[in-house]
Amino acid sequence: MATFGRLLTAMASPFQPDGGLDLDGAQRLAVHLVEHGSDGIVVAGTTGEAPTLTHDETLELFRAVVGAVGDRATVLAGVGKNDTAATVRLATEAAALGVDGLLVVTPYYNKPTQRGLVHHFTTVARATDLPLLLYNIPGRTAREIEPPTLLRLAEEVETVRGVKDAAGDLTKTSWLAARKPDDFDILSGDDALTLPILAVGGIGVVSVGSHLVGPDMAALIDSFPTAPAKAREIHLRLLPLLTGLLSIEASPAPLKAALNLLGLPGGPVRPPLVDLDGDQHDTLHEALVAAGVELPQR
Repeated sequence: MATFGRLLTAMASPFQPDGGLDLDGAQRLAVHLVEHGSDGIVVAGTTGEAPTLTHDETLELFRAVVGAVGDRATVLAGVGKNDTAATVRLATEAAALGVDGLLVVTPYYNKPTQRGLVHHFTTVARATDLPLLLYNIPGRTAREIEPPTLLRLAEEVETVRGVKDAAGDLTKTSWLAARKPDDFDILSGDDALTLPILAVGGIGVVSVGSHLVGPDMAALIDSFPTAPAKAREIHLRLLPLLTGLLSIEASPAPLKAALNLLGLPGGPVRPPLVDLDGDQHDTLHEALVAAGVELPQR
């Protein structure tokens, strides 16, 4: 049984027009996601613009989402910092708010060695009794959690229960899948690689696209074991959206533009990110239409 779920959404953090945190919008968006296929919500991750959230805002978001959907979905708190002590502090505070698990990203900028990563994740794991989903995204952190390190953590640290794999190397994913404990889950960290990662032993995805095509993403995952041709059809149909959604502008600007277009809570992004311009809006609109997303009349 999956520890965290099979379709988790890396939820955007809705902001007011002036850039302030929209907690009511966060609750409404979380409910929408659960009602459209998500069995887990990740709060204050990359898509949630965690680097621009204050400590207090982050805790307010955790509290709001747990209150809105904590009885219907798993809620994972994004607590990863590039400072082990700060990560531990946020992890313990998140645990006190009733979250179900912790998303812990590779410490960024510092570029610790693999030995340093083991020490960091082990220290965070010991701070609470919550399960950890490690977040391996070397493109943003400048440091990969190498497969042997992931395997060591999976085998030696009881509460390290999975990885959000955004490293983009299916050979390494396959190596880990062949050796990992049964209770360690591999989740794709890239929507476009969900189907390939399922094929080599993953169980699902931490998705951005599920904000917009949640039922389709759920159907892709559910159909793969018994109807792989159906899963492939969904994958190929959604691929232009899932790849284009993140390439128009830095994430989550395209996603927030799409949410605003659909009348869902989103708002602006916070600097140094920038919102889409006119031509980019047209490109996004075309991608949504091609994916079969029902849009309001322009």
